[in-house]
Amino acid sequence: QFKLIVENPEKTVAPGLQVKAVVEYAPKCAEDLRDKLTLLIDDDIVHIPVLGLIPYCDLEIESEVNFGEMIANSKLVSKEISITNHGTTSGVFRVLYDGVVLLNIKPTRGVVKPKSVRKIQVDICTDVPGVIQEMMKVELESRGCAEVWIKGVVVEQVLKVLGVSCGKVLKCINFGPLYFGTSKTEKIHLYNESPESVDWVAVLEDNAIGGEMGTDLQGSTDAVLYDLSLKKKDADISTLILCAPSQGTLLPYEKSLITVCFSPEKFERELEVDDASLIQDYVLFLRFEAVGARGVCLQDISGSYFRHVDLALMGSGYPVILNFKPGRVINFKDCYLGEQTEVVCTMKNESEFLPVMFRFRRAAHFKVSPERGTLKVKSEKEVIISFSPHQMGTFEIKQIIDIIGTGVVENNVEALKMKSFHQICLTLLGVCKSKRRSIIFTINPGLTPLISNATGQFVVRGTGQLSDTAPVAILKSTQTQIHTHRRNRNCKDDALIAFPNDRAASLRPSEWNKKYRTIFTRTERYNYVDPDFAYTEFERLFRKANTKRYIDFISHLRQRRLEKEAARQFHIYNNPVSIGIKPGEGLKSPHISISDLSKEKPEPKMLPSNENYMLTSRKLAAIVSKSTNKGVWSWLNPMPSSMQEKEDCRLTLTHKQLHQIFIGPSTIDFGDVCVYSTTTKELHIINNLSVHIWIQIEVEVAELQETSPLSQVVPPLTKTHIPIVFETTTVGMFKSSFRYKINKQHTGHVLVVARAMPFELQLSTRELILSPVHGYLAGTEFRGTVRVCNPRNHPVGFTWRPVTGERKSAFTIKPTRGFVEPYSDVECEVVWRPGFSSPETGQFLLCVRKGKTINLKCLVKVTIPV
Repeated sequence: QFKLIVENPEKTVAPGLQVKAVVEYAPKCAEDLRDKLTLLIDDDIVHIPVLGLIPYCDLEIESEVNFGEMIANSKLVSKEISITNHGTTSGVFRVLYDGVVLLNIKPTRGVVKPKSVRKIQVDICTDVPGVIQEMMKVELESRGCAEVWIKGVVVEQVLKVLGVSCGKVLKCINFGPLYFGTSKTEKIHLYNESPESVDWVAVLEDNAIGGEMGTDLQGSTDAVLYDLSLKKKDADISTLILCAPSQGTLLPYEKSLITVCFSPEKFERELEVDDASLIQDYVLFLRFEAVGARGVCLQDISGSYFRHVDLALMGSGYPVILNFKPGRVINFKDCYLGEQTEVVCTMKNESEFLPVMFRFRRAAHFKVSPERGTLKVKSEKEVIISFSPHQMGTFEIKQIIDIIGTGVVENNVEALKMKSFHQICLTLLGVCKSKRRSIIFTINPGLTPLISNATGQFVVRGTGQLSDTAPVAILKSTQTQIHTHRRNRNCKDDALIAFPNDRAASLRPSEWNKKYRTIFTRTERYNYVDPDFAYTEFERLFRKANTKRYIDFISHLRQRRLEKEAARQFHIYNNPVSIGIKPGEGLKSPHISISDLSKEKPEPKMLPSNENYMLTSRKLAAIVSKSTNKGVWSWLNPMPSSMQEKEDCRLTLTHKQLHQIFIGPSTIDFGDVCVYSTTTKELHIINNLSVHIWIQIEVEVAELQETSPLSQVVPPLTKTHIPIVFETTTVGMFKSSFRYKINKQHTGHVLVVARAMPFELQLSTRELILSPVHGYLAGTEFRGTVRVCNPRNHPVGFTWRPVTGERKSAFTIKPTRGFVEPYSDVECEVVWRPGFSSPETGQFLLCVRKGKTINLKCLVKVTIPV
């Protein structure tokens, strides 16, 4: 089957020349052939092998597909396996799988071209935790059947709370006793024990079973019940527990340090109870949830959260109990000016668990020693309060005692600071009297002193102490014309007038830029500036620049305050209703009716700026009820149109805000559906935020292509729904998921489950017994009914076909054909007419369109009456 075409040279082949030979191969059968060519070169013999191989395909496939560890979050995880064709012709493959775990395999059959690779996609739905170890068979052309193992592990998303020091699982934190108004922190680790990242948020469970909020658990049953009746049911406890951070993202197997702060506060009651020894115990639950685990349906909006961990928090709040001897009102004895009276006050800490750190504030005319200190549990301390008046009169001073403790400043949980959390007032009473002194008058020797009587003859000694500096009395020169000199009467300057008794002060340094004139003649006085005490020119300029710096600083602060106020006013009035036009410019104010006043005012669309605020279960339930009580938003708004919608839909939402958006159910189960039928389920969307959100759905599978609309803008505090349409032509289990995006940034997914069933009809009975209608009379017909039921969601056509043998059947059925609507039935009547040779048994075949045929057996029991 080989042919050699060549002309052998008769002469030797010169250097640089060549001889060509052509070998033809013409196979006659499908087999590999081998031969050789013999080449004689002078004295050498060279054998050249010749091979004739038939074309073939060489397919090769990977033996294992390992998905690794996956989270049970109802996602579809995809892997690809390769089929390589090393041969020279195309090869055919077919995938066979009948395992327990549902695998989406695409394609299940195909052709691999020579010297190429074909990819097969294998999808696994991670809805149930467990170990996946399945085998699928792949038939390869010219290779037979190859086995491919599908392996993987589906685990739950596990969050754990660990102790910082021990590293073990922490179930409860006991903060112990604290004073009302103080704070205490504890450090914990939040651990993500899963192979995927998780976004988490902290939610305070204030309506959990077993929780206590401000109940004295040490009291009697009657006291506890009476205490519960006095409490307000809507008390906000979000300030009692602070968590920093209260949201975040954990990478696989990562720990995050979290600070939990407990700050007990005394709850207000409907009836005020004056009991200083009232104790309030708290038992709360802090839940760390995975963001997006709240997608539930409207019928069960509370939902069942499966990716969370609870941490119990315990603590007690105690009031400050300080007793004072001789009491809260301390009366001092009367004393004279310059004297001092002391009272010893005994302070006792009545608390059995906590010490007290106190500090006395400074008060006029009174002094406390020591001003600050600490009282241990059940201990006393003596404090000396001194009354040292600086003026005469009756004094009633409120002495404030600050109780010092650790507290949170500006919601900064990371660092607690010492602050005054409680004040106690003491009333201090005292009277200062003056001493009687004998006044001795002396004769004035002739010189008028600084202080004299009206005549200047007698001077009182010892009535007071002279000041170090002589008084200088000055007036404006323009305000008096007494004894003005004729030459100086028309002077227009604003020189200062000096009194005659200020001569002692005239030689001291004065202001260099001011003039002084006498009181009578207004002659410019001599003004001496002492260079040893006066400022130099450089010092004056420096003081002026320094003063200007402070003036500019204060002016800058005022300007910035005014700008902030103007910006705040701008944001308040910058809305579509008010455009800033004043009514005084020609516009009349609109008429307001009573119906307009009864309408609810829209809430301001502001997102919380404090990231340490806590979400509570009651607040979430209240927001959900407010949103769900409204009517369903059915207006089609696929894209943001107004400026407010565009601004809101560009926002990047935090984990807490995403946690308040309900999109669900997270699994849409269509149940048993017929092929070629259209089934619709609703995807509910509840926006509990005060801003618009934009939902976009991404559908890739062909079974969900009829879903519409795929985009919707949801207004604030509104609920709506999107119909999810399912259609299929393939019988079997269907599991797939589609993604959605919020504001084009935050991604979520929904699992769609359905069982596609063929057309099917059911009979109420497979064996029908006929009975006579009017007794056993001649010519009486025997009748019976059978119901044809349709358990599916698509109308099904049917046809009755009798099974006849050698003899003609005496049974008839009506109707012989028709349709059965979804989830309904059709009643068919079977009639038997008796005759001499009528058979007493018969059969009908129920032919279902695109379904299986069902056999109906009919019997007639004829009883001859005696």
